[in-house]
Order: sequence, then structure tokens, then C-alpha cells
Amino acid sequence: MVYRVVQWATGNIGTRALRAVIEHPDMELVGLYVHSPEKAGRDAGDLCGLPPVGVAATTDVEKIVALGPDCVLYMADRVDADSLCRLLAAGINVVSTRAEFHRPESMEPDLRGRLEQACRKGRSTLHSTGSSPGFITEAVPIVLASIQRRLDCVTISEFADMSSRNSPGMIFRLMGFGRPPDRFDPSAMAGHGAASFGPSLGVVADAIGTPLDELRSDGSVAVATRAVEVAAGRVEAGTVAAQRMEITGLRRGRPLLRFRANWYLTRELDPAWDLRPTGWRIEVEGDAPLDVAIHFPVPDEEWAATSPGLTAHRPVNAVPYVCAAPPGIRTSVELPQIVARFGGPDD
Repeated sequence: MVYRVVQWATGNIGTRALRAVIEHPDMELVGLYVHSPEKAGRDAGDLCGLPPVGVAATTDVEKIVALGPDCVLYMADRVDADSLCRLLAAGINVVSTRAEFHRPESMEPDLRGRLEQACRKGRSTLHSTGSSPGFITEAVPIVLASIQRRLDCVTISEFADMSSRNSPGMIFRLMGFGRPPDRFDPSAMAGHGAASFGPSLGVVADAIGTPLDELRSDGSVAVATRAVEVAAGRVEAGTVAAQRMEITGLRRGRPLLRFRANWYLTRELDPAWDLRPTGWRIEVEGDAPLDVAIHFPVPDEEWAATSPGLTAHRPVNAVPYVCAAPPGIRTSVELPQIVARFGGPDD
């Protein structure tokens, strides 16, 4: 089967997904939705660095609906509930990278109700996934738990060395690096972490039959011990050079699932943190204990071109499974294992 797909939005992740759909052996790009009037009318290939493919970008939701695609890859930077409900009610399946949709029980009740009603009306499916949350907080721990018969705790640590990111606006203005620590609000970071990763941890806990009783979140920072030059600019000594966000799901008062994100510009910190190169570490405490490290062997100069695929590719690979799923908001454990397909019938 060839799946008729629409890409929704062309940020870093959306652009990579767009390219992946165009190059996929079992997918046909039939539409492209953009938010910027400057992109409207441009060829989809041109917007992702490929030759023209004969699909023009549009800002008109009704034009997307009229195409009757099998699936929309929804990668907007915010949720437009009206547009989502319009797609689902029209019978169009949606795969998203939005963290709001990982676990229906964690959603805002009104939004959940609207989306579920739209799914019922259109007999369509909504699913959300990505790299983090998604792959590392759901797919990997579920696989690692499959060889346990007693699971005490799973700790997922994410490490991101951001010293090579040449994006001053993101590093200093948006993320707050380089500020005095008394001008940084760790509670805001903790709240964002709970909203983004808490539902994903809840999916795993539900799947293994140990629902979480409580979710705790915390945020902390460390300052540079000396001035350091990074790609985005200069970080002075005594200013924020590392951030840590920790979300812990408790079962009967004890930590069961934990996600810890470590974002840093230098390892010369006060207080000193145990940091690793960019990647993930998963520690499984149980009757088959595991310590798994995942690193990315990518040179700094290639990271900006490589990293969007970590989030974009899993939703693309999920399209066939979402199209075959029962109507409703479906979690990762309600779908079969997502298997990537690379070759076409002539390979």
C-alpha cells in the first residue's frame, strides 16, 4: 500500500519529516501545510532541499482536508485544536510530535473530549511520538523491561552538549543560559518537564501494570567556573552553564520511573555534575539489572543536520501503524512495534 501523506509545518523537525516522506518507498506526499504566507505556493521539494515534487504549500486547512490524505504528520509548534478536530472528523489520521497526546488520561479534559469526539466521527486515529519523549521514554524502556520479572526502578538520563549550537536566541534568550543563577527560575523548567515527559512515563507505568501514584518534578542549574566561549557566544564565570530537569514517577511512595535531562555548555561547573557526551543512559534496577548507553557518533559540524531526524523519523515510520489502528487517541503500547521500511518492491 502507498500511503497518501500531508506534512503539517516546516520547522526543523517538520522539514526533515517532509524530506523523509518524499523519499519513502511506500508514501506519496500529497499536501503541505505551512503557517507562513511567505512559504505558501512554494514547492515542497524546494522547502526541504530536494528537487521539485509538484506539491505546493498552502495555508488553507480546507485545501488539506479536500485532498483526503490517509495521514497528516502534525508537527506544529503549538496545538490548534480546531484544525486537529477538523482533520480527524474528516477521517484523516494524524501522527504528531506534540507531547500533549502521548497519554489520553493526562490530557486536559476538554481537549481530550473534543479530539475523541472527532476521532469517533471520522473513525480516525491520533498518535504522538518522537525521540524524547517517545523513543527513549517509551519504546526503549518497554523493551528493556521485557527481560525483567521484578522491576525496581528505571532511570533515563539524557545528555545534550549544546556548546556547538550556533543559535544565540535559543541558547541565551529562550533557554536562559548565561544568566545569573538568581535570575533563572528552575520551577518553570520543572513544570515544563512534568508536562512534556510525565504523560510518557505514565504510558510505560500503565503498560507494565504499575500505574504511578504521584509525579514529582524538579529543576536545578550549575554555573561556569570560568568564562567560556561557545558557538552561540560567551558564557561568563558564575552564570548558568548547565541545566538539569528531573521528573520522577512514584509507585507506593518509591521511585519507579525517572527521566533526567542534562543540558550543558561546559563541564567545568559548580557544583560539579557527572556529565556524559550527547546521548542517553538507561539504568534498569530489577532482577535483570542493566546499564545501557546510547551515543551519537556525529561530528559537531554535522550535528545540526543530523539531529532533527532523531525526532522526525519515528513519526514517519509510524504512519502505516496509525492508519491501521482502531479510532481514537492511541498510545505507543496500543500500536504494534514500529518497524522502519527502507526498500520498495523493486529493491
